[in-house]
Amino acid sequence: MSDGPPGFPENGSNDPLPSPFGKKPQKPPRRFGGWKFTIMYLLLFLAVMSAVNYFLAGKSSQVIAFSEFKNKISSGEIKRVELNESALIGYITEKKSPPAQNTTPLQFPLFSHSTEEKETVYRTIPINDPDLIKLMDEKKISYYAVSRQGGAILNMIFSWVFPIAVIIFLWRFLMNRSGLGGNVLSVGQNKAVIVAEGDILTRFKDVAGVDEAKEELMEVVDFLKSPAKYTEIGGKIPKGVLLIGPPGTGKTLLARAVAGEAEVAFFRMSGADFVEMFVGVGAARVRDLFKQARNKAPCIIFIDELDAIGKSRINNIAGSNDEREQTLNQLLVEMDGFDGTSGLIILAATNRPDVLDPALLRPGRFDRQILVDRPDLKGREEILKIHSRGVKLAPEVELVGIARITSGFSGADLANIVNEAALLAVRGGRKMVEQRDFNEAIEKTVAGLQKKTRVLKSDERKLTAYHEAGHALVAAFTPNADPVQKISIIPRGFALGYTLQMPVEDRYTVTQSDLLGKIDILLGGRIAEEMISGEYSTGAANDLTQATGIARKMITDYGMSERFRNVALTSRGAAAAGTGPQEPVFQREYAESTQQYIDEEVARIIEDRYEKTRLLLAGKIDLLNRVTALLLEKETLDEREFNSLITENSGHSPKLC
Repeated sequence: MSDGPPGFPENGSNDPLPSPFGKKPQKPPRRFGGWKFTIMYLLLFLAVMSAVNYFLAGKSSQVIAFSEFKNKISSGEIKRVELNESALIGYITEKKSPPAQNTTPLQFPLFSHSTEEKETVYRTIPINDPDLIKLMDEKKISYYAVSRQGGAILNMIFSWVFPIAVIIFLWRFLMNRSGLGGNVLSVGQNKAVIVAEGDILTRFKDVAGVDEAKEELMEVVDFLKSPAKYTEIGGKIPKGVLLIGPPGTGKTLLARAVAGEAEVAFFRMSGADFVEMFVGVGAARVRDLFKQARNKAPCIIFIDELDAIGKSRINNIAGSNDEREQTLNQLLVEMDGFDGTSGLIILAATNRPDVLDPALLRPGRFDRQILVDRPDLKGREEILKIHSRGVKLAPEVELVGIARITSGFSGADLANIVNEAALLAVRGGRKMVEQRDFNEAIEKTVAGLQKKTRVLKSDERKLTAYHEAGHALVAAFTPNADPVQKISIIPRGFALGYTLQMPVEDRYTVTQSDLLGKIDILLGGRIAEEMISGEYSTGAANDLTQATGIARKMITDYGMSERFRNVALTSRGAAAAGTGPQEPVFQREYAESTQQYIDEEVARIIEDRYEKTRLLLAGKIDLLNRVTALLLEKETLDEREFNSLITENSGHSPKLC
């Protein structure tokens, strides 16, 4: 999922931005078109050369020996000889009568038939023979000299000019494909998208859900507008501001808003654009970028995905001459080369701050780090309002209700939900987006696409119904568990069924009992299968993976074990270079005996929670059967139907969404 903008309408007539970065920079027109036009010129050149070759080379001729050529002159066969620097060309002209035609007195030919002539050409290599001229004089042969400079020119063209032209064409084509624009001298020029001041239309009012981050960045805007206010008192604005947050939370949008509010030039470049196949290109592009930025100060340099060039050099096993490391070194030098009064500010964004080099994060470089986190309930409601400005909503749609059940969603997720709901409404033939469209869009985002054409066998369908009913019942009777919003046995995504739980409010910390309750809910599906069929199935594979992961983190990360209470057994570090995808890894810093204890403790926790959950469902077997029967009948149970069924049969009132 891309790092989308929270609170920024991507579509619709009320979109404040006509393009992702304001007005799209106009590229200068190309003089000779693209490479397709180059191919056209090449074909035209070949056609012209073929025509020239045809007219210069003349008619086809037979190459014979000089002695045979001389004999044909002696015998009188050759009537005309052409002399040039490279060959003797003899012409033999034969007259042929036209075929006889049977005509009657009433038939008059439209054209008169004259005698046809056939010309044969012989060619030989000239030899210094003074008797040849005397022989041609004796035989009264017409001979004359012709200069063949055109043939020499054509020979030079095909020997030198044409191969060089082909090589140049291939070079330009490969350079265009590699992004160098066919000019090898441009390899060190930066690829930044430059937007002039006033062309960026994004403002802070177009951003929602990140109020704290906006307040921090307003100080940067104020410095760019009136730097004298800070320099008079001796203050210095931070040289670099690093935006940190998960994907889709709006880091790029905030950078655009800063440039739009300050009305200064904006240089945007991705971290991956610095590094090419040639050594030293990244460092050269960094130098060129800062050189242009200093000439246009005050301005903002925005480097998206900084981790592409800013990974830590500590675990780099490729050596100190790595191209990415040279680019990073040059960036560090350039950031030290300007002061806080130059009006040049660097903004950067990353969703992986743990892999960045410590030299980037020290004071004097990126000395201000701003967290752009997922929005809270109020922020999600504001984001939904902005994205739904151009969408026709039905009167019953409540955005605050949608915001309440989308806890943990980023701004990009919410934008996608609004767009999916609009598409579902159009697909259903409705003129307005209804609440059910939003519910279906949320389920599609969380669980995947519904697969109505997948038909399950009766025993698989029954087993799936018991599995999902087991999840739902355990969730209903587990304290502090998220309420069940929907149960379905219609396949969706990779799952044959699903139980949808939505949190009532945002939560930022989880207790040990909450984690154990999540394990119970995950195990409830398999326990229900075992109670009914007496055996296990593969349908609980994903549940077991999640339950095992929670139990392991409780021991290794959260310090929730008897032996290693309040001890974190793993430490997060950057992956070594050359090990595939550069994801953060957990480094094990404990003995093999500790690893054995972790494995045994994880198995003990899972077994203990399994037995407790089995006793819970055993006491609710009648309720389990009722929920399963209703689920088999309707295929889908919503929150109201499920809660009423539990209340009628147990007197327990589950928490509502």
